[in-house]
Amino acid sequence: MKHLIHTLNKAFDHRVRLGVMAVLMANESVSFNDLKEVLDLTDGNLASHVAALEKAEYILVSKQFIGKKPNTTYAATPAGKVAFQQHLATLEKLLRP
Repeated sequence: MKHLIHTLNKAFDHRVRLGVMAVLMANESVSFNDLKEVLDLTDGNLASHVAALEKAEYILVSKQFIGKKPNTTYAATPAGKVAFQQHLATLEKLLRP
């Protein structure tokens, strides 16, 4: 039988990806700039981590223009929500004595 620690989702190993998913779980969608501000990240750092989550199909990226300005928003996919909830459930099991 696998030890619980081995069932944690590797997509959420990094604090930035964990933070992105936590914010997206609490909000229907969040803009790039809002995520960057809430998590105190640089553009490049956030971009690389959301790309990893998008590749895993845990987040949906929407790009549009508001006037002449680009606006990118992110939302957790149903698969991303399930994966994150399972990850949190495993963490809770590890915390129980």
